[in-house]
Amino acid sequence: MRTRPLIAVSIIVAAVAIVVAAVLLIVRPWEGGSPPPASGESSESAASPSAAPPLVEESTHILDDAGPDAPVVVEFLDFECEACGAVYPTMEALRGEYGDEVTFAVRYFPLPGHFNSGNAAVAVEAAAQQDAFEPMYQRMFETQAEWGEAQVSEAGRFRGYAEQLGLDMAAYDAAIEDPATLARVEQDFQAGIALGIDRTPTIFIDGERLELSQISDIEAAIQAALGE
Repeated sequence: MRTRPLIAVSIIVAAVAIVVAAVLLIVRPWEGGSPPPASGESSESAASPSAAPPLVEESTHILDDAGPDAPVVVEFLDFECEACGAVYPTMEALRGEYGDEVTFAVRYFPLPGHFNSGNAAVAVEAAAQQDAFEPMYQRMFETQAEWGEAQVSEAGRFRGYAEQLGLDMAAYDAAIEDPATLARVEQDFQAGIALGIDRTPTIFIDGERLELSQISDIEAAIQAALGE
């Protein structure tokens, strides 16, 4: 029998209400100004299950692909969310333990109360266009304590991360300015709204939304999906 990693970190539960409005707005890093608002249907008025989008779409970022028959873990996350930051080490440990048996995917869900959540998601998506999604995703969570809760744009810091990763900076800057990059982030956010998501992290395992009461629930659900 394999030895499972000991996961005993307490989870911080973040519950941020989604404000009802017509359009999701995230402040672009080059515009500055007020914090990035995001809006959409509340969970009460979200689309019915029959109309809900797939959990994994063609553009969804896959961290580990265990094949078409493997259980799939999908996390909707906010890079500035403290609860997501608390879950991150556990998710990395679980990837190391189950990455050959379980597919791990992540989707953007920048919350309206976080000034730089939209900036961070756009920066990660810009890096993804140079096949650097995973290292930029990891850098955001590894440094979250340095920039989280800042009330000024951290776009310059995020650009520095891209430079440290050796990205083509002209291409990175072009991606940041391209409205399609923001639209890609919004695509995930709107999918989350349609799925009834109103907080981060929200995790689905094999199509079922996980109700987290403690962080060990994630591994328990993975084991159940594997039939262990």
